[in-house]
Amino acid sequence: MTSRESTQFLPLGGSADSRPTETVRLSERIFTWAFFLVQWPWLLKSLSGGSPAAKAELLAELGLAADALPNLGSWKADTGFLRLLVEEVKARHPQTVVEFGCGASSLILGRALALHGGGRLLSFDQHAGFVAATRRWLHDHGVDADVRVAPLAHPPAPWPAAWYDHEPLPDAIDLLVIDGPPWTLHPFVRGAAEVAFPHLAVGGRILLDDGARPGERIVMARWKKRWPNFRFELVHAGTKGTIVGERLY
Repeated sequence: MTSRESTQFLPLGGSADSRPTETVRLSERIFTWAFFLVQWPWLLKSLSGGSPAAKAELLAELGLAADALPNLGSWKADTGFLRLLVEEVKARHPQTVVEFGCGASSLILGRALALHGGGRLLSFDQHAGFVAATRRWLHDHGVDADVRVAPLAHPPAPWPAAWYDHEPLPDAIDLLVIDGPPWTLHPFVRGAAEVAFPHLAVGGRILLDDGARPGERIVMARWKKRWPNFRFELVHAGTKGTIVGERLY
């Protein structure tokens, strides 16, 4: 399913294409659900996908149908993050965009790239059914993107839980968008996205969704220590916040 269908409050976790749940350490599971007690107010707030007016304005600007994004919020991107993606593409005209976690952001990114510079979008997600549905969804709206299945596997050290077993990444990535895997695997699961950092071009940018969440704030603090050639900041766009990074040298 995609953002054109309504979905449950919690995000999709593993799948038949992913590392079996039983291989996740019990300590990681306990930590994750203890963390839920810390961030449940944020999760409740994130149920909002943004105002109807903001969504209508975004779709009109991109020339997409008024019903192209019927369901946003919860674990899906909100209009604040989607607007940030569009503004990034308009300002910087990235030619190579890599995305972890496909969905509404893929539709918006693909359309914005077509309108502003014609860059290429390569997107990875662990759910084969979700990938197939997203491909059809993008095709229905005339959006071109390369959306691929990348099962979850053991993560790179020192990150917990799992990370995408993706194909080799392109060199000179201009924009890296991180909207997966879900926090229900571990609050710090998206920290492993740093495997793509060496592939970013100087001046290349990183947008991490759900940046105001406690787990993502800890990830950002660790990235700052581990990657002195990058700068990171939390931008309060939409209900969820976004961590924005840039490669300096």
